[in-house]
Formats: sequence, C-alpha cells, structure tokens
Amino acid sequence: MEYKLPLTIESGQGEKIIFKEIIKESDGDIVHLEGYCTPNAGPAMHVHYLQDEGFKIVKGSVACQIMGQEPVIYTVGQSVTFYRTIPHRFWNIGDNELIIDGWIKPANNIIFFLDTLYAAHRKSGTNKPEIFDAAYLLIKYRREYGMPEMPAFVKKILLPIIYTLGILFGKYKKFKNATKPL
Repeated sequence: MEYKLPLTIESGQGEKIIFKEIIKESDGDIVHLEGYCTPNAGPAMHVHYLQDEGFKIVKGSVACQIMGQEPVIYTVGQSVTFYRTIPHRFWNIGDNELIIDGWIKPANNIIFFLDTLYAAHRKSGTNKPEIFDAAYLLIKYRREYGMPEMPAFVKKILLPIIYTLGILFGKYKKFKNATKPL
C-alpha cells in the first residue's frame, strides 16, 4: 500500500500525526512526522519491536514513561528517544496543544498501522479502537507492535477468536492491499 505524503491522520481522541516524508537511508528508511496532542491525550503504553522512535518538543510539555518507571517531563527544545523493544507511552501534560517533531526508524509498516489504528478509534468513538480492526492489527502485526499492558487472556484467547470471526464475517476484505507484516 502506497501513501502519498504528506498524510494527516487523526484519532478522534485528541491525537493527530502528519507523516511529512520518508528519508531513504542505507540502514532503513526514516519516517519524519509532526505530532499533535490535546491536553491529556497521547498513545497508550505500546512497544515497537523493530523500530526506534524519537521526537523533539516544539510546543508544550509532555510526560514520557518507560514501562515500570516513573514518568519524566520534557519541555520545549528537549528530545526523547524510545528504543525498540522498550514499552513506552507519552501524553500532553500541559493546558495547550503539544506539538512534536518526530521520527520512526525503520519505517516498516508504521504508516499503515497507525492510519488503520486511528480509523478504528474514530469508528468506535472511544479511546479503545473498534474491536475487529484492533484484532486484525494486533494479530497480523504482532512481530512489529504490541500493547504490553493488555491482559494475557485478551491477547492469547479473545483477540485470536475475534480475528477468526472477523475473517469468517468478511471484516478484513478492506485490508486486501494492506502492507505485508514483517
């Protein structure tokens, strides 16, 4: 699946990402992005198994947390990097919009994954994505991305059942041109 950049996606829950460009490098492409979060908004605890992620705060202040550690506060001009396999999250702790200048390397399937995830959030209208699309993403791309705080029962039993039902009910026909999982 090819994406024309710049591409703007919104979660409907206070997060917006503008994928600005993909920079080709010999050791993996970098996705350059601009991110926006309204007060208290930000992604849930998650992990990139194959990618590093980082950003510089352009406007506002953010709390960043590595799983099992206390949050650390960053303000304008400061940068943070989350290395692959390290579960993390961040959120806007200010009263105004947070703006970050970020990157993810290697690009892999991040644009498709987040575009689909944000669409699932908009579809549900809540801070939890629509269940069939969430099951699709977390099963198909499980070697790339994960939700470490999700209960084991949900990951190992419920998601595979929901994913199988999604196949049976034709819920995933819309993903026929999806990027191939790594």
